Amino acid sequence: MSQTLTAPSAPSRKLNIATWSLQILLALVFLAAGGAKLAGVPMMVQVYDLIGVGQWFRVVTGLVEVAGAVALLIPGYAAFAALWLACTMVGAIIAHLVVLPTPVAPAAVLLALTGTLAWLRRDQILSVLGRRR
Repeated sequence: MSQTLTAPSAPSRKLNIATWSLQILLALVFLAAGGAKLAGVPMMVQVYDLIGVGQWFRVVTGLVEVAGAVALLIPGYAAFAALWLACTMVGAIIAHLVVLPTPVAPAAVLLALTGTLAWLRRDQILSVLGRRR
């Protein structure tokens, strides 16, 4: 009994376009959110006052989101950026559930979308893990 192994086929053109569209959409969302935090938009200042961790954390979160947004658009880094931003959204969900009186749904949707993108670009992560073995 012999088995023939074949290389996985490349993603379809439509899937590639949809994945890039998701990357661009998420990059715009996180660039806007991170930019608002870095700019000190009054609503963001109030949110971090409610959380009680200090305004330095607003700036750090803004930097994390902007860096993730930029990395989403760099070929080969999208999966890692999506994981980075998904972890950020886990923190946001915890803040919404524990401290903030605002809905958790936007952060949950962003977590689902970043998780989906990480899965769609999982070949990037697997190639790095394969090189380190």
